[in-house]
Amino acid sequence: MASNYEQMTIFSGNSNPALAQEMCEYIGLPLGRAEVFKFSNDNTFVRIGESVREHDVFVVQSFATPVNDSVMELLIMIDTLKRASAGRITAVIPYYGYGRTDKKDQPRVPITARLVAKLIVQAGADRVLTVDLHAGQIQGFFDIPVDEMSAMFQAARYFVEKRLPDPVVVSPDLGNTKRARNFAEILDASLAIIEKRRVGNHDSSEVLNLIGSVEGCPVVIVDDEIDTAGSITHAAQVCLDRGATEVYATCTHPVLSGPAIERLTASRIKEVVVSNTIAVPSERWFDRLTILSVAPLLGEAIQRIHAGTSVAQAYRAADAFQTRLLLASPH
Repeated sequence: MASNYEQMTIFSGNSNPALAQEMCEYIGLPLGRAEVFKFSNDNTFVRIGESVREHDVFVVQSFATPVNDSVMELLIMIDTLKRASAGRITAVIPYYGYGRTDKKDQPRVPITARLVAKLIVQAGADRVLTVDLHAGQIQGFFDIPVDEMSAMFQAARYFVEKRLPDPVVVSPDLGNTKRARNFAEILDASLAIIEKRRVGNHDSSEVLNLIGSVEGCPVVIVDDEIDTAGSITHAAQVCLDRGATEVYATCTHPVLSGPAIERLTASRIKEVVVSNTIAVPSERWFDRLTILSVAPLLGEAIQRIHAGTSVAQAYRAADAFQTRLLLASPH
């Protein structure tokens, strides 16, 4: 099916330009020219440096630190492109910040994930492409089409190639069980679940129980994001206390805020495998951190959205691309 739009153009905000550039290289397009900066009065300004009239435009922006600046950059870029007569605008949000505020779990609190969704629609986005939302119902907060990709298949393949003997996949909380179960199916592994209770609104939690057995087995702890790393390091210690031989951790979104790096380096986690939906500054890398790129997956999805073909097939094409890279690399 041919695209109804004259041309495809990709722009990037300031949150993860390296990922946007890598996506453009995968597709074979130059990154669109745009200025996105702040005036001295802290106001964000955007200027598009080329014509986008009737173009199929994709704006790549993760809601990473500083989150509110990242959100405002995206909204202003969408508004700018709309006023420049772009034919269709897709907001490519590899990491959807505020995703953890997806429901009223206390009296008198907001549902910020829905508020941000409404802002994106109101700004003029026609569709959204994202990766591993914290909760699936966030798709329903948008009144426009949402394509949610998952980096977990790529991470699972990485662990399949490790050939761990009789691994157990562990979910660090009950709410993440479905994601961990799907991961375990790919590894043909057992599943265990850590039951915990969150304490207040201060990123702290209390482990109550481990459901399942990890004794004598290597463990892979699976989550959608690692923020301060308190939950993941506590979960790792629980597994080791229950007899796990070694512990790995994997997530899609490496938020890694506050004491995360110190906690991870001090822990007995053997390897932490993440994606590049969020740019990890080089000064926060450590020797047990492995970063997998989602650029082929998102690049393939963008091409399929532009062409009007099945986005679900993007996984197979991206996987084939990465297999070719692996075979071409020196051993």
